[in-house]
Parts: sequence; structure tokens; C-alpha cells
Amino acid sequence: MSAEPQQTSGPPTTARMGFAREVTALLGFLALSCTVSLLGSAAILGNASGWYATANKAPWTPPGWVFGSVWTMLYTAMAVASWLVWRQRSAKTRAAMTAYGIQMALNLAWAPTFFGMYPVWGDTALWLALLLIAALAMTVAATVILFGPINTTAGLLMLPYISWIVFSASLNFYAAANN
Repeated sequence: MSAEPQQTSGPPTTARMGFAREVTALLGFLALSCTVSLLGSAAILGNASGWYATANKAPWTPPGWVFGSVWTMLYTAMAVASWLVWRQRSAKTRAAMTAYGIQMALNLAWAPTFFGMYPVWGDTALWLALLLIAALAMTVAATVILFGPINTTAGLLMLPYISWIVFSASLNFYAAANN
């Protein structure tokens, strides 16, 4: 007689169900980031060749292709960071995930305000976008501070994002002051 393990066709094991839930959650966080990215991109693409093409931009403004590449990496890192925190399910997770949700909403609001509202509101839209990105920077900083103690990797994954937001705020300020 052999001592081969028997295979059953019963319900999946707890480990397999847990793994499936983890993967599904990661895909959900990636889908959320992708959705925010696509919605923001719609406002940008609709106006990048319009008013923005002839706007006074900061001398340190990178070429257009840099933005898409950087944002792709940042949205991916943000999704992984939020997933890492979500997995911990600690007492601190709720506050951290709330901050994450608020920063995603502010992120989503910035592009339509900066790019989409300028043709209607003029420089008022650029100043309003500056207020939004300042609030976004503060909320991302809070998210980093809340993520770090829960999962160090998650906090570190958010640092390039806060750096890019501060850089983007400098571009926003220049545009508001010079258009």
C-alpha cells in the first residue's frame, strides 16, 4: 500500500480561500487606482493640446510623456501600499484607509479642476487647483504617517507620491501665478 495523500473534491481550504481573498483585494486596489488615473487623464487629454499647450509653464516642467510614466508607477505603488495596510486589519487600519480614501478623492478632483475648469473660470481654476493640491499634499502626508506604523513598506511606497505631489504643486503655483 502506498501512503499517497488522498485528494478530495470538497470545499476549498481556508488557506486557498484566504489567498484568493488577498489576490482579489489587491486587484481591487489596483482597479481603484486605475479608475482614478483614467478619470483624471480624461480631463488632461481633453485640454493638454488646448489651453495648456500655450500656457506659461514653469521652466522645470518635464516633457509630457514623463507625467504618464510617473503616474503609472505612483498609482501602482499606492495600490500596493493600501493593500498592505488593508491586510493588517489592526485598530489603526480604519483611520489609515480613511486618509487614503480622502487623498484618492482629492487626487481625482485636481485634474478636472486644473485642466477642465480653466477654459471656464480662467486663473481662478488654477488657484482652486492649488488649494486642492495643497490639501492633497497634507492628506498624503497624513496617509504616510498613518501607513508607516502599520506596515513600513506601505509607508515607504507612499513617499515618492508625496514628493511628486509637492513637485506638481510647484508647477501648479507657477501656472496660477503666470497665466
